[in-house]
Amino acid sequence: MSYLFTSESVSEGHPDKVADQISDALIDQFLAFDPESKVACETLVTTGQVILAGEVKSKAYLDVQKIARDVINKIGYTKGEYMFDGNSCGVLSAIHEQSPDINQGVERKIKEDQGAGDQGMMFGYATVETDNYMPLALDLAHALLIELAAIRRELTDIKYLRPDAKSQVTLEYDDNNQPVRIDAIVISTQHDDFGEETAMLAKIREDIIGILIPRVKAKYPKYAHLFNDAIKYHINPTGKFVIGGPHGDTGLTGRKIIVDTYGGKGAHGGGAFSGKDPSKVDRSAAYATRHIAKNLVAAGVCTEVLVQVSYAIGVAEPMGIYINTYGTGKVNLTDGEIAKKVEGIFDMRPYAIETRLKLRNPIYSETAAYGHFGKASSTVTKNFVSPEGAKVTTDVELFTWEKLDYVDKVKEAFGL
Repeated sequence: MSYLFTSESVSEGHPDKVADQISDALIDQFLAFDPESKVACETLVTTGQVILAGEVKSKAYLDVQKIARDVINKIGYTKGEYMFDGNSCGVLSAIHEQSPDINQGVERKIKEDQGAGDQGMMFGYATVETDNYMPLALDLAHALLIELAAIRRELTDIKYLRPDAKSQVTLEYDDNNQPVRIDAIVISTQHDDFGEETAMLAKIREDIIGILIPRVKAKYPKYAHLFNDAIKYHINPTGKFVIGGPHGDTGLTGRKIIVDTYGGKGAHGGGAFSGKDPSKVDRSAAYATRHIAKNLVAAGVCTEVLVQVSYAIGVAEPMGIYINTYGTGKVNLTDGEIAKKVEGIFDMRPYAIETRLKLRNPIYSETAAYGHFGKASSTVTKNFVSPEGAKVTTDVELFTWEKLDYVDKVKEAFGL
């Protein structure tokens, strides 16, 4: 029987994502000047105000006010009329030293024995549904807002856009779990107040359907047939959306964990990513399980897979690895037997994950909007300046967990 499935995304200007991006900018700065930094940094943003709180163990000293303001300005909150802008908002820091009780459970004389930074379970997921092995509904929801932000910055086709926005995509699937049509698209975008409300909303609807949708459709040639005249569009369904961003809604780090992962497909362990250094397995093990899932699917072990790993705080070896191929396995093994083989291929101790995926580098700002998964791995040069004027220039590899560098090892292990 056919069914509907929905995923949502939020823009870089959404209050929760503003908070995530500030937290991850702080992580990058700490790691740039002290790769061994231990950081858990939370951010709250509201009308004219940023509040930073958390625990840090690091040799680095940061100008947290400048870092926060730079992020806010880059997102596009640069006007006083937004009631939140990078040049004038207040920034309060309540960051303090990390608890030695926690630290003693993590650090070891032998680095390979490093314990997990917390207990918990983490999930990774992959599917052949898209070229980047992500669920299609979420991929489309992200693409809508990435393209909307690009249009906003171009200041050509649509000139009234403001940074805050949300999207939602509902797909219809057939009996074989194949997407057959887009049932509905929801776009809510903040905008300037530029006229009478009815005419203003009609103009926004016309521009979203006539300008944004064709640009997104062009990015999905494989699924171009899903875009048709029968799609139900809900464009700013509550009416005008002038008041937005942190002025319209308080934002907090770690409040968009489903947007950050798989849009409701698979599962989520509950832990957020942004603001945490890689000793926190909430982040590093979630990246590692995505790496496993993607390489398993790419190697042909299955066409869809969920990977779970779990930890006890201060213990290096995971409690266990769980695999669910949803009946799509292409090898003559049970999911439990697949999990045993995975344990032999991927070292899931926290230090091994950090090393394998190069996680003690300043690579996290790029993860903090439009999802932590599905983006292509690439190498970029980054420049950092400390409050004392010290400079760090470094080449870093982004999204290492998206690499298909274990496909050959997986094929060998499974005889493919």
